[in-house]
Amino acid sequence: MIYRDMYIDKIKTYIDTPFVKILAGVRRSGKSTILKMIMEYLEHERGIPQERIVSYRFDSMEYEDMTAKQMYEEIKGRLKTNGKTYLFLDEMQEIDGWEKVVNSLLSDFDVDIYVTGSNSRMMSSEISTYLTGRYVVFRIYTLSFGEYLTFKRQYAALEDYRIELANYIRLGGFPASHLKDYGQDEVYTIVRDIYYSTVFSDIVRRNQIRKVDQLERVVKFTFQNVGNTFSAKSISDYLKAERRSLDYETVYGYLEKLEKAYLLHRCSRYDLQGKEILKTQEKFYLADTSLRYSVLGYREDTVASSLENVVYLELCRRGYHVFIGKMGRGEVDFVASRQNEKIYVQVTQRIASEKTEKREYERLLEIRDNYPKYVLRTDEFAGGNYEGIRSMHVADFLLSAEF
Repeated sequence: MIYRDMYIDKIKTYIDTPFVKILAGVRRSGKSTILKMIMEYLEHERGIPQERIVSYRFDSMEYEDMTAKQMYEEIKGRLKTNGKTYLFLDEMQEIDGWEKVVNSLLSDFDVDIYVTGSNSRMMSSEISTYLTGRYVVFRIYTLSFGEYLTFKRQYAALEDYRIELANYIRLGGFPASHLKDYGQDEVYTIVRDIYYSTVFSDIVRRNQIRKVDQLERVVKFTFQNVGNTFSAKSISDYLKAERRSLDYETVYGYLEKLEKAYLLHRCSRYDLQGKEILKTQEKFYLADTSLRYSVLGYREDTVASSLENVVYLELCRRGYHVFIGKMGRGEVDFVASRQNEKIYVQVTQRIASEKTEKREYERLLEIRDNYPKYVLRTDEFAGGNYEGIRSMHVADFLLSAEF
């Protein structure tokens, strides 16, 4: 296993605290492996005996019809009576009422609890009801560009890291895709399996959707329009033009379900002048760029929007709240805030003319504050600052420790 210190170090801070540690994210993003890493850390670094470390994986057929009460009794039977038990409960969303079970275990016994889930039922109101103030959430993403390089270094010689960025965008960051030197077709086979298992298990089956073809049309529209602003109504209008009628409320419901399965991330617009979040014409980004290419096929003309997707996810990984910045008729790709910090980011594949350069930089120059501003690109350019705006290669930004 390759150590993912971005997450492990954060989680270690909460060991032996009275909080349920919840790891949430898209299927196959590495949540189960991170649980194993924490278990190994407890045993080898903290000296916790194996018998005090108890784990379950609830997506196993063994627990398919288990009730919350049966779950409570099963786990209770494995707890130690003369000291703390460390509980690792994987894919908990499969058990209805799991929140009550965890709350009871936390209240009744000396336990330290770690939970994973691949659906935002993990973040539902039930948690707020039963675990108010008693849980902390760690959002787990697919491999960052830095993690991708670490994985690939185990089985292949790396090219120049700027060239590797193109491979990362094309092949994505699902850990299972980078355990050996898979070809593109093999990677997309793995990712398609993740996609279909998510759509049919976490969305279709769980929500009893009968018109699967409608859902798939909405998925394909969003995948094709990564980085474009649109609304549920615009999808509905597009489908009507294609003679496939679907009302916008149904479309909106599908988008919500895709978000809850962590396949999509909604990025709202923020009015930089009015200082308010706008509720129309949002953008959606994918949990991983390989989802787009495994479903729709790879095309060179989609790289620019995929670059944007990659930068968006990296900002989220680093704990930023990310918005699209609206300024009059123009936009700043990302306004990212974290506690008292803020950065502004423009992403472009290349700047081919003075007109394009002026547009990319002028948007940031219009913002009259002293927070850091970046223009990220992948073409050749003279480095340095332009009136206080930092120009960086996208690969350098993704690997940087400065933001």
